[in-house]
Amino acid sequence: MQKPNLNKICRDIKTATVKHSPEILTGIGIAGMVTTTVMAVRATPKAIQLLDEEKRRQHADKLELMDVVKTTWKCYIPATVTGTVSMACLIGASSVNTRRNAALTAAYTFSESTLRDYQKKVVETIGEKKEQTVRDAVAKERLEKSPVENKEVIITAKGDTLCFDAVSGRYFKSDIDKLKKAENDLNRRMRDEMYISLNDFYYEIGLENIKIGDDIGWNIDNGYIDLKFSSQLTADGKPCLVIDYGYGPRYDFCGLM
Repeated sequence: MQKPNLNKICRDIKTATVKHSPEILTGIGIAGMVTTTVMAVRATPKAIQLLDEEKRRQHADKLELMDVVKTTWKCYIPATVTGTVSMACLIGASSVNTRRNAALTAAYTFSESTLRDYQKKVVETIGEKKEQTVRDAVAKERLEKSPVENKEVIITAKGDTLCFDAVSGRYFKSDIDKLKKAENDLNRRMRDEMYISLNDFYYEIGLENIKIGDDIGWNIDNGYIDLKFSSQLTADGKPCLVIDYGYGPRYDFCGLM
């Protein structure tokens, strides 16, 4: 019979604990807050009894605030300690999440910068026409993976051309002139407002917001919205305009300045 590897077990436990530390700390913090409330409620009858005894000792109907504190503070020590520890757990969970988000943002920014450098080098190496050929091949594959037969086609009242948005994966009706107008209008806005969210773009072209659409977008420091179009055919032979972005929307778009 093989003996359990205690070192591996301890290492796995440590890894899991670190990985899920925000959830663990939050759970402890919430449980601690509930316990704090229960302990405070349970301590109150004892505190009231001590106050009554102190009133009789002083022959007074009402005690001064300082006397109330001196008489009852020991009753609430357990609740105070539990509450303090619980608050520390909640603050710790928030701090861990903040550090992790900062690390993810840094990694995302590095990856995006690397991708941009790669895209520029591709254009320089093979030329714009061949680069467009590569884009067309990618667009065709996207349509094949998300066939229009399985999707709702959104009517926007902004044109009759079937379009496919590469980010949200939605099919909708529009036309290239309306899309370019939205691009130009938002780029003009960006000169004044410094950044534009993805949902701002969707609003301009008649699409509903998406969940992450307010969290990602474009910042003037990284360049304007640069729509890339690819004319494709759906599986049933219908023309479809695939919309992609030269510089994709990024998460820290409103915090670069």
